[in-house]
Amino acid sequence: MKTKTTLLALALIILLGFTKNEAADYPKIEKGMIKMTIFYPNGEDVTFDMDYYINNHMAMAANLMGDDLKAMMIDKGLSGGAPDSPSPYVAVGYFYFESMEAFQNAMGPIGDKLRADVPNYTNIQPVIQFSEVQTAQ
Repeated sequence: MKTKTTLLALALIILLGFTKNEAADYPKIEKGMIKMTIFYPNGEDVTFDMDYYINNHMAMAANLMGDDLKAMMIDKGLSGGAPDSPSPYVAVGYFYFESMEAFQNAMGPIGDKLRADVPNYTNIQPVIQFSEVQTAQ
């Protein structure tokens, strides 16, 4: 039994040693940055293609925004605060910029193209909020 436990522990150590440390790859988000949050409210008859959103829409947005975009994250809604309640949002997307000017430089020439792509992944009218980051990692 001791041998099996030792072998299992060794295999786990080797596996973890070759696994990429995801936390180290997170972008540096700093206090004072501008965050654009895109909420996709849940409701009856909503459709949302998460695969398309991640691999096409958000990838296209990141590519088009270039160096002005400092970080990007995506949340997939799982549930609400009460047990077994639906998530208030199907998905939430986040874009981080150094300043509002950087956002405007990035989004100005591509906004129409991104808005035109929305029907390819959802029938939801997104809700957008701009915030100033108050705490940093």
